Amino acid sequence: MIGTILRLALSNYPVTFLVLGLICAAISLVCQPKPLTRQVVFEKLLAYYCLSAVGFFYIYNFVMHVFFGEFAAKYIGWADSPFQLEVGFASLGFGLVGLLAFRPDFGLRLAANVGPACFMWGAAAGHVYQMVVHHNFAPGNAGTMFWADIFLPMIGFFFLAGWRMTATTQQSKGRGEAFASSG
Repeated sequence: MIGTILRLALSNYPVTFLVLGLICAAISLVCQPKPLTRQVVFEKLLAYYCLSAVGFFYIYNFVMHVFFGEFAAKYIGWADSPFQLEVGFASLGFGLVGLLAFRPDFGLRLAANVGPACFMWGAAAGHVYQMVVHHNFAPGNAGTMFWADIFLPMIGFFFLAGWRMTATTQQSKGRGEAFASSG
């Protein structure tokens, strides 16, 4: 039973790391002073998305492509190739930016979303090509990974936009209150 759950979690790791990030964000929000503002909610969602769904996800991807390249290639439905190392080290870079983006810095958080989004949407197009032309419906090509390549960046950009808009609103309100009380 535990082996089945672990196999499911590890073979669907994009979803696993997204869910892990959402659980951590929920725990963090439960521990926050009430009432919660939208800014605090988006901050926690984005912080834990960057940490888990980008940082941990891509570090795991690095490990799989660099140290278990043959297994990773077979899971995708491809032959092993030296390009595994390149994908692995690119993943390491994305993962490290994701870890750094846990802290509230707009530039890092933008980078933690833009780089992986380009990679994932390009990979999704490659998956479609492989499915149509080569009938490659291996789990790592046409399964969870395909859908994660499409939707994870959308989720990240939603959290980023929500965080940015609510932070801007909070700053505007703060300035307005400061001006109102000083006059």
